[in-house]
Amino acid sequence: MAAAAAGGPGAAAALWSEVNRCGQNGDFARALVVRSLLQISKDDVTALQCKVVCLIQNGSFKEALSVINTHTKVLSSDVIAFEKAYCEYRLNRIENALKTIQSASQQTDKLKELYGQVLYRLERYDDCLAAYRDLIRNSQDEYEEERKTNLSAVVAAQSTWERVMPENLGLREATYELCYNNACALIGQGKLNEAMKKLQKAEELCRQSLSEDSDQNVFDSKKKVKLTNAEGVEHKLSKKQLQAIEFNKALLAMYTNQAEQCRKLSASLQSQSPEHLLPVLIQAAQLCREKQHTKAIGLLQDFAEQHPANAAEIKLTMAQLKIAQGIPVTKACMILRSIEELQHKPGMVSALVTMYSHEEDIDSAIEVFTQAIQWYQQFQPESPVHLSLIREAANFKLKHGRKKEAISDLEELWKQNPKDVHTLAQLISAYSLADPEKAKVLSKHLPSSDTMSLKVDVDALENSHGATYVRKKAGKLTGDSQQKEQGQGEVKKKKKKKKGKLPKNYDPKVTPDPERWLPMRERSYYRGRKKGKKKDQVGKGTQGSTTAGSSELDASRTASSPPTSPRPGSAAAVSAASNVIPPRHQKPAGAPATKKKQQQKKKKGGKGGW
Repeated sequence: MAAAAAGGPGAAAALWSEVNRCGQNGDFARALVVRSLLQISKDDVTALQCKVVCLIQNGSFKEALSVINTHTKVLSSDVIAFEKAYCEYRLNRIENALKTIQSASQQTDKLKELYGQVLYRLERYDDCLAAYRDLIRNSQDEYEEERKTNLSAVVAAQSTWERVMPENLGLREATYELCYNNACALIGQGKLNEAMKKLQKAEELCRQSLSEDSDQNVFDSKKKVKLTNAEGVEHKLSKKQLQAIEFNKALLAMYTNQAEQCRKLSASLQSQSPEHLLPVLIQAAQLCREKQHTKAIGLLQDFAEQHPANAAEIKLTMAQLKIAQGIPVTKACMILRSIEELQHKPGMVSALVTMYSHEEDIDSAIEVFTQAIQWYQQFQPESPVHLSLIREAANFKLKHGRKKEAISDLEELWKQNPKDVHTLAQLISAYSLADPEKAKVLSKHLPSSDTMSLKVDVDALENSHGATYVRKKAGKLTGDSQQKEQGQGEVKKKKKKKKGKLPKNYDPKVTPDPERWLPMRERSYYRGRKKGKKKDQVGKGTQGSTTAGSSELDASRTASSPPTSPRPGSAAAVSAASNVIPPRHQKPAGAPATKKKQQQKKKKGGKGGW
């Protein structure tokens, strides 16, 4: 680079071209070649600005701020105000950043944006809200969505920390960030149910945005993780947040197929927090990606024995791995049923019943229902979940033909609601197999048929304008409609089929010709056309001309050539068919002449051309 520096204007132009190219590609580490330009001209304002920007992009905020303070005569506050304030902000020197922004003579949009961030860090939420409102009102660029997100964050902070009733900003919840900030504002007001709905919506929007392009998101995450290594981040985040970043680094290493890096990071996390579950789950997931399911299950089993407090979550993961490995479902069910604190939960009952039903183990499924019902009967006898489980157990038993076993469940349901006719009908049906006398006694509690029937005037319903496709009875027709119907019946009776026309010379005593449907030339009695009286005359016409029938006068050709129209059934027709293939015709099936020809062809051994 020293030689390039001594090269004069040509070398400087080449260096500027290199700096520009690296800047456009985002390679700010190589863009620091601008230092060579400062060797040519140490007070070049543009080169100094480029150096500061490259250092900021690489996270070297202290070095960038040192360059600015060293060249204060050249880099005045108006020239480098934003870069200086940003470095102070990132180095957690918030008060200094505020003074730098306020001392700038010209307040650009970048400075106003940074001013809002500084006010937020100083917890001056009213001033911050006013700054963002001014920015949204007076700026027109592609960062409006980010500003609205920051504005909603300010309102959420006011609601959470200052207990201020937030005003409705009219922001559409188009992104998960906006939805999340609104949820935080509701939490500050104590509206937890509404906040939960907002958080669920934010989670769904976040999933949608991340699932649009998974590969690109992985690379974006890699870039964002690099930003967490910048100096000063530890001052802005809590210990839990820093721990979550380390977990994400391990997950990112796993998803980018960096197995060794993933194992190293997860092992380090486990040594720092031995009781934490996530590092062990990451290690197990990495082993599964390497098709080592047995080793992953063993790792989880050991952790569950050492830390019983996390045994439930570990066993859920083990059951999932058993199913993914292709092991019989019953073994996964055994693991799930060993989680005592979850045996009575509706979700666990539903999962176990579904899995046992898949294996056609109805007895085990009924046993799961029985254990859960007994738990609620002992600890929460009047809870809605208890009755819901009884209802589902009864329906399951009836579905699989266990009516006798469903009697106790149905009696309990009918006892809770004696007016439930549907449950009573199911109970009578179940007793009809076990105790018919009991079924008769219970049937007296059914409502009468009069109360159950619907009083509907069928005639009025059929004659109404709303009825369209109605089948009318013959006895209900009266007046003109009856006459019209009878008239239509008479017309139908008078209709007769027209007789086909017969030939003029038709004689009913004579049997019709069976070959009348065949063309004349294909009938067995066809003898060909008679030759005309006039014959071709020789010597007529111009000199040297020949007549159309001259070929027939050649005796040599007549002896070897077949006639142009052989009679059907003759030997000449068979020889002609063996040499010439005429076009195919569609004939009536089973025609006598056709059958006759086919038989003759088979006898002679000729090839069929018809």
